[in-house]
Amino acid sequence: MSSNVRVRFAPSPTGPLHMGGVRTALYNYLFAKKEGGKFILRIEDTDQKRFVEGAEEYIKDALSWCGITPDEGPGIGGDYGPYKQSERKEMYRPYAEQLVENGKAYYAFDTSEELDAMREQAKKMKMPNWQYNAVSRTSMKNSLTLPEDEVKSRIENGDPYVIRFKMPRNEDVRFEDVIRGWVVVNTNNLDDKILFKSDGMPTYHMANIVDDHTMAITHVIRGEEWLPSAPLHVLLYEAFEWEAPKFAHCPLLLRPDGNGKLSKRDGDRLGFPVFPTDWITQDGEKYSGYREQGYLPGAFINMLAFLGWNPGTPQEIFSLEEMVKAFSLERVSKAGAKFDADKTKWFQQQYLRAKTNEELAEMVLSKYDDLSVDKDYLAAACGLMKERATFIEDIRTEGSYFFEEPKEFDAKTVRKKWKDDTEEIINEWTNRLRSIDDFSAENIEKAFKEYLEEIGKGIGAVLPAFRVLITGKGMGPSMFEIASLLGKEKTLARMEKNIPLVKAQKTEA
Repeated sequence: MSSNVRVRFAPSPTGPLHMGGVRTALYNYLFAKKEGGKFILRIEDTDQKRFVEGAEEYIKDALSWCGITPDEGPGIGGDYGPYKQSERKEMYRPYAEQLVENGKAYYAFDTSEELDAMREQAKKMKMPNWQYNAVSRTSMKNSLTLPEDEVKSRIENGDPYVIRFKMPRNEDVRFEDVIRGWVVVNTNNLDDKILFKSDGMPTYHMANIVDDHTMAITHVIRGEEWLPSAPLHVLLYEAFEWEAPKFAHCPLLLRPDGNGKLSKRDGDRLGFPVFPTDWITQDGEKYSGYREQGYLPGAFINMLAFLGWNPGTPQEIFSLEEMVKAFSLERVSKAGAKFDADKTKWFQQQYLRAKTNEELAEMVLSKYDDLSVDKDYLAAACGLMKERATFIEDIRTEGSYFFEEPKEFDAKTVRKKWKDDTEEIINEWTNRLRSIDDFSAENIEKAFKEYLEEIGKGIGAVLPAFRVLITGKGMGPSMFEIASLLGKEKTLARMEKNIPLVKAQKTEA
């Protein structure tokens, strides 16, 4: 399938990539792949004052971890580069000048001090939200109020100036949003935004429009926070007499403990990450990421996709390829999506369980390179643990008894289940285990049931004590499977060694 659909994800390198930004990238990627189009990464670094060292590399690394691979972008190439706005700097001024010539924009020479004075004066007059607009521009220093020769001499003399958009007065701007339907905004509510700054760099609004047009972007899929800017962007397309792309504004990600946008500080405060990978500030402050906390990338993006999108079917677990097939912008919600940390863990559990035992064994070994253990044995241990694990580290920590003898014993189990006759019962059960030649789980279970029937006791009289002696835990996978995997020799050795230790613990308690 071929398509001229072209979408872009255009983050600013002003800090780490928030999970809301990852979701925007994901929706762009899914839409592009569904339509057989191209997904472009563009770095919008026009705001040099807020530039953060390492942020661009972080963005690329995070997208790579998520499996969201751009077709064009910095370091990738493409026919529409460069893909960093700072490297496109020279192309923006002629477009801004074109708008001035066509009467759609104007030069403004007001200093920051003069603008501050106007705002203060407006406050005194009980007009706190002063704007540079169709009314106020008539009393400011700009090419609409100053004589033409003065404007020319000011520019020739090198006086600092900005180029502002000439917002029409009392017009309705109408555009259709793919997610929200028709949006109508009156221009009396909009100000004359700066398009070109005095430092020679375009503002976001100017560069964004020029780049989207020159890169042949067909659909602009971005966060709801950009919705207030959309009317200006529509007017800029009209001013240039260019065809505007289709707009789609995605819903906000909301914090789980109330209303409001999920912020970078909510995560560590509430005990979950809001970034895809760890971010350490230049001051050494660390914000935790999903990757370093042990989440699988597939689980992370599956969770993110559902924060605002519904496939319309009961299916919840999607591979990236399945998401591409099922995705549509029409099924993205207008309402904000509340983040759910527990649901995120559920996705992680599903993805972990879907791994083969061999895959999990490789992951355990890569995380714990000091673990010296047979791979087949490790794979079998992973198979027993994966239904109870959320993260790879759970297999190692919760299943520690597969790799080393227990050093402590679950206090609650010892207190409640180690009775006066338990030692005698366990000694006899040890003898029964010793008599089993083929130490398979099936044979151990068969002997166990026969022993219970013989002594007329319930499972609770033997199994909890058996478990705590072998594993140190009060709960876990099938004890018959565990004993079989450990082998007859280790099982018997642990029971004999640990009976006096558990008995002593019971006495102390």
